[in-house]
Amino acid sequence: MTKRRVAIVLFNLGGPDRPESVQPFLTNLFTDPAILRVPGFIRPWLGRLVAWRRTRAAQANYAIIGGGSPLRELTEEQGRALDAVLADDPAMEARCFVAMRYWHPMSDEVARDVQGWAPDEVLLLPLYPQFSTTTTGSSITAWHDACRAIGLSVPTTTLCCWHSQGGFATATAALVRDAYTKARETLPADVPLRVLFSAHGLPEAIVKAGDPYQWQVEQTVAAVVGELGDITGLDHTVCYQSRVTPQKWIGPSTEAEIERAAHDKVALLVCPIAFVSEHSETLVELDVEYREVAEKVGVPGYFRVPAQNSDPAFIAALADIARSALASGRSLCSFAGARQCPRQHGDCPHAKARVMAAAA
Repeated sequence: MTKRRVAIVLFNLGGPDRPESVQPFLTNLFTDPAILRVPGFIRPWLGRLVAWRRTRAAQANYAIIGGGSPLRELTEEQGRALDAVLADDPAMEARCFVAMRYWHPMSDEVARDVQGWAPDEVLLLPLYPQFSTTTTGSSITAWHDACRAIGLSVPTTTLCCWHSQGGFATATAALVRDAYTKARETLPADVPLRVLFSAHGLPEAIVKAGDPYQWQVEQTVAAVVGELGDITGLDHTVCYQSRVTPQKWIGPSTEAEIERAAHDKVALLVCPIAFVSEHSETLVELDVEYREVAEKVGVPGYFRVPAQNSDPAFIAALADIARSALASGRSLCSFAGARQCPRQHGDCPHAKARVMAAAA
């Protein structure tokens, strides 16, 4: 039996690989219409201005972790690990390709690599568990633009989200449980421990416009907490980090939750619930900046759950997610097949696809 050749395109944000890359990386980020939502004629110069103003501080942050982001290397490791798990599949020959959104390798480069490999079909698999127009949505748009530019036309399955897929929730809960046990062992018995599930924030206006990200983050947390039933009376909350504009963002903020923990005299275990690889938001923002805040305000203990990276249980879950999507028979699917988001989330890609189909 001839195996079908499946190119699995792993979407991720990307990050600068050296200090000189920081400003062009930020320029790519802030000139993306999915990120900087201003009129098109303003965006190019405003995005470059924002990038220029943020470059020095960003370079200082990346200097803490060696001058660049480890995200490309970690994502490529995840791709190789996923390749190894899927190598035993008797029905397909799968190969992972990493497509970053704002720094190399970006979609135009990766589309050419996929075209050269000549797959029978393509699976677009975002490494963002929760869908947002600012992450997965932007990556999908960039991918289709790149494919049109080179004439790459292959049957494609687009996976929009996998926020509460069972294997992912179980693998994540195992990391939380291990970190919780270790933190509990170092704390005095009379000091309570609270888990902060911290996700990257979004401007509130984007969520109110129909982006399902916040709802999906809450579904992820509910699924992971459901796997942690062996921890009696688990104290936990959801919060949001990385605010970068003066407008109102979804909350509560991670910093506000750190201050509340100090008031409540509870220690904190922070879990990055929307990231599956270590990068600046975990290695600098969570490990350095928020730790300093916690120490300053008097939180009695500060600990962090590691990101999944290439954790075997996580990679096994990712393989199950990929197989399920490919077997769904849908060109657009969630981890469960059909649309998962409540009707009010009009920026869910399933809702948009229905609107486009009705207009055709």
